[in-house]
Amino acid sequence: MALIDFKFLPGIDKQDTSAGAENRWVDSDNVRFRYGLPEKVGGWSSLITDTIVGVARREFAFVDLAGNRYVAIGTDKFLLIYFEGQLYDITPLKATLSSATIATTDTSPICEITTGSNHNLSAGDIVLIDNVTLPGGTGYVDSDFENKLFQVTSVTSTTVFTITQSTAATGTVATGGSIDVKPYEVVGPAEQSYGYGWGIDTWGTGGWGEAASASDVSLEPGLWSLSNFGQVLVATIANGKTFTWNAGDAARLTTRASTTTSGFQTTNNPTATRVTLVSPTTRHLIHLGTETIIGDTTTQDDMFIRFSDQEDINDYTPTAINSAGSQRLQDGTKIVGSLKAKETILVWTDNALYTMKFVGAPFTFGFEQVGTNCGLIGKNAAVEIDGVAFWMSANGFFMFDGTVKSLPCSVEDYVYDQADTTKGQQIYAGLNNLYTEVVWYYPSQGSDYNNQYVIFNYGEAMKGGVWYTGTEARTTWIDATVYPNPIATKFNSTATGNFPTIVGESGLGQTTLFEHEVGTDQVNPDGSTTIVTSFIKSFDFDLQQRQQGATGQATGPTISGEVFLAVRRFVPDFKDLQGNCKVTLAVKRYPQQSDTTTSLSPFTITATTDKKDTRARGRFVNIKIENDDISESWRFGTFKIDIQPDGRR
Repeated sequence: MALIDFKFLPGIDKQDTSAGAENRWVDSDNVRFRYGLPEKVGGWSSLITDTIVGVARREFAFVDLAGNRYVAIGTDKFLLIYFEGQLYDITPLKATLSSATIATTDTSPICEITTGSNHNLSAGDIVLIDNVTLPGGTGYVDSDFENKLFQVTSVTSTTVFTITQSTAATGTVATGGSIDVKPYEVVGPAEQSYGYGWGIDTWGTGGWGEAASASDVSLEPGLWSLSNFGQVLVATIANGKTFTWNAGDAARLTTRASTTTSGFQTTNNPTATRVTLVSPTTRHLIHLGTETIIGDTTTQDDMFIRFSDQEDINDYTPTAINSAGSQRLQDGTKIVGSLKAKETILVWTDNALYTMKFVGAPFTFGFEQVGTNCGLIGKNAAVEIDGVAFWMSANGFFMFDGTVKSLPCSVEDYVYDQADTTKGQQIYAGLNNLYTEVVWYYPSQGSDYNNQYVIFNYGEAMKGGVWYTGTEARTTWIDATVYPNPIATKFNSTATGNFPTIVGESGLGQTTLFEHEVGTDQVNPDGSTTIVTSFIKSFDFDLQQRQQGATGQATGPTISGEVFLAVRRFVPDFKDLQGNCKVTLAVKRYPQQSDTTTSLSPFTITATTDKKDTRARGRFVNIKIENDDISESWRFGTFKIDIQPDGRR
């Protein structure tokens, strides 16, 4: 019997049934398409031996005037700098609480701190302890606390909170000594959630001991806006303040971001802003979803935009001789995100897309609504490449190339049926331009953090782009621009990070910083290797139709699935194969039945495999290509099978 060729179309089709997705692949993980052929993705390797405490929410790569490269990483607790293989903590500090006292209890590691004024802390906050003079009898020495970070364990009043030491005290001291408490600026929760009343925050959103109203139902995660003003990092906590960090400072790696950075102060900036960015050519610092009265957080208007004077990121007072100004958008309830796109700025609300273009005096910027019912699902759910933007909304995927267009998606129902869209602010879009891919990482239903991804390959333009899915999720991603390969972060909520070092840390989780498209596997911070498995599965093809088409024996209408057929052998065809690969044949009597793996499957394929004899019998069959060992990679070509009639039952 002649061999029949199977050539599958690129991309994954989950909109149709497994039998109806004619000539398509229907499922995948860690697979991409290049020049129409499926292949295993590249591996990834940890950039550092440290792991980060907490969950990363934003990455931004930039260079200073000397050509030094940096990655700023904003987490739910910290602002960090990655530089030359090391991490540095540049998290801004709040005002120091001076001359606090400390109390200990014999055999307990819990230490009680009493401040002279309202500490405004919540359980889980991070504090730096400094200028320590302990009372006698605690069993501790000053260096056990001096210049160390602690996680707030509990808050018992507006002036009392507790921390946990690494060892127990050996004596009970009611109170005494003197320490300075330097609270870290609070970023926000590790995950997005919905709730009411007392349960939605440790002490309510309105302040200590004050219940939140029933309308405060959305608790967005801790987010950052990161951009650069030349070699100066501009960092804004979502719904909070804006800070700067000067990479040109000789002592930059031991200097924290602040509002008082010499020459780049932000003391006159709004103090409650959803999103900030620096305009691409005019160098205005733009605040989106910000205060109508600067410094009064109660006046924050989620649709209000304010921009600084040109070249002066700390001047927001409009005058006849500067270009500072403001604008309020109309369509939507809140500004969600913004991107630079060549000579324009794109601004998304939860319902619409606007362009923001420099037009000069007297208005400085002109605004035009270019789309409606196409709002952004989360702050980081959009990317731009060569003036074209791609984004995920609450109800579909879109692109903007001068006109807003809906992106037909062959996995749309699959993604939206399983995605937890109430956690839209955790969704992170990334660009992998080398492979012409836009990826969205998102949390599925029941997952607290990102655990799935969907990719649109815009490079397959002749086919209108192709889509594929997988499960190797990231919380942030930056493309290979400043650095030669993409850099991304992976979060593990059950592990413990080690940078920065925090005494008494509990439940903050661990983030690993990975360089992608490196090798074939995952190289961990400790140097060990984890297998990167991958697979792709085809649609259920009708053997009788294929056999009739190959032999030309059909004289009338083709009757699909009328007889059973036997698959005698198959001939694999790989464009590239490193190590081994496995091919599994699964058969069905009817489309709705579950797969039945054939008796000899899986078949191990090597670079020298000519053919494999099989014992497969059924009306429908699908193939699955996968790898499950280290140092394996593959790129599949075509599939050839030998089939013959085998009766009606």
